[in-house]
Amino acid sequence: MRDRDRRSWLRGAPPPGWVRVLPAVLLVGVCVATLVSPDPLDIGFLLGAIPPLAVLSYGPAATAVLGVSVLVVLNVPAFRLNDPGSTDVLTVGFVAALSVIVSFVRSRRDAQLVTERAVAEAAQRAVVPPLPERVGGVRCAGLYRAAQRGTLVGGDFFDVREGPCGVRVVMGDVQGHGLSAVSTVASLLGAFREAVLDRPDPESVAARLDRRLAVDSAGVPNSELFATAVVLDFGVGGTAVRVVACGQPGPVLLRDGRAVELDVPVGIPLGMGLSGASPPTGVTVPLRPGDRLFLASDGVWEARDAAGVFYPLLDRITGFTGDLPDLVEGVWADLVRYAPALQDDVTMLVLAPGNPEPR
Repeated sequence: MRDRDRRSWLRGAPPPGWVRVLPAVLLVGVCVATLVSPDPLDIGFLLGAIPPLAVLSYGPAATAVLGVSVLVVLNVPAFRLNDPGSTDVLTVGFVAALSVIVSFVRSRRDAQLVTERAVAEAAQRAVVPPLPERVGGVRCAGLYRAAQRGTLVGGDFFDVREGPCGVRVVMGDVQGHGLSAVSTVASLLGAFREAVLDRPDPESVAARLDRRLAVDSAGVPNSELFATAVVLDFGVGGTAVRVVACGQPGPVLLRDGRAVELDVPVGIPLGMGLSGASPPTGVTVPLRPGDRLFLASDGVWEARDAAGVFYPLLDRITGFTGDLPDLVEGVWADLVRYAPALQDDVTMLVLAPGNPEPR
């Protein structure tokens, strides 16, 4: 299975070990081959590839050392490298000098990329911080993967917060994905975290998010800014959950080895005026000990295989065992196998209500 979570060598990860040792191995190999051969070998051209290969792994100083080593080997009579003329030596010397310059530029760019990635990771933690294992009386685990390569944040979002009225949860998907949606995600999460503190029910939380989007898009001509979301309210006791769905399916209930998508009325998306003529309507679902709620974004529900068949989440999710993080990682690994060419942000959140931790 292709590991989508790991940066490849061509996407900013350090080069593999064999790339780093290749220049030295090639240099030693040419020298050994010329010494053990009874006849002169016309393989000096191989040495010209060493400085460019060094650029892939080393800085300008090490690249310069390898370039000088190549020039020395070319001019040592014992190696009998076909008696290179001045033109050959000058060509290799020019390539070595150019490789040092390229290595310097690459090293500076790599340092800049490391800084930018650190900033992106800090932004991700600020916008969508890692979930704790437990929030109030609800255990939780989440996973988020951005669709746009090279980015750590995108258009999906989720959060779990405890307030005076219990534990509130939100999962949503902003129109579009990638960096253009990050500011909207940050705005919605800020509104959610404030609403958790003073809104009495999940319907009013959804209305607050809708108003936030309406305010953000008011000054933008021809704006079509909207987001789908589902808001959950576990209350103080945690024996039931109230679900409000705004343009997004409700959660999947995992109970006694079965998976059932909760029958929740799906209202209009956020940003369409929920606080006006079309207030959201919630549904209260009783919970039993051992129940789990699994929420997934469109990136999961609408993932397709090579034949265009949707990912059968309800059929497959019951086959994964283990604790909450194991369930999330199991679904993610299975999803990547089923649909390797994922085109949308993927977000998953699993929740297990239980007794709150003692204070």
